[in-house]
Amino acid sequence: MAVVYKKTLKKNPINPDIEKYYPQLVTLGKSVGEEYIAHQVKELSSLSKGDIQSVITNFLDVVRTALYSGHSVNLRNFGVFSLSARTEGADTKEECTARNIKSIRINFRASKSIRPDVNASRVDDKIDFIDLESYLKRMSGVYLPDGNNKDEDGDNDSGLLG
Repeated sequence: MAVVYKKTLKKNPINPDIEKYYPQLVTLGKSVGEEYIAHQVKELSSLSKGDIQSVITNFLDVVRTALYSGHSVNLRNFGVFSLSARTEGADTKEECTARNIKSIRINFRASKSIRPDVNASRVDDKIDFIDLESYLKRMSGVYLPDGNNKDEDGDNDSGLLG
């Protein structure tokens, strides 16, 4: 498995005459939903898919209730959920009321144990990257006629990519 990125040409905001290519991560396909997660957890446990879906639904309700009650939610080895607000300033303390809160958002801060590390050396923690062009070639099973079937990282796939 690998995380796909595309090469995006961007202008320097300070000097628009300078352009550079930057890797930009690509999300593939549809988002993974509760159904998929429930199925995967079922495969790893003795619980039924229905039980797991019920736990997920109830878990989300409890997290939402805790957040809306003014608490942060800390899931050890996963991360912390909290609320933040976009607000409008007021000239006086008396004018500063709940009406100055324009929107609320839920924030998530991943714990160190799940935070991605591009320099990880442990196999379970390592993230492989593949550029979009190479990924598409692999998915379509394209042969390169000159026999040069190397990835961007120099791995020779000798023949069919995939």
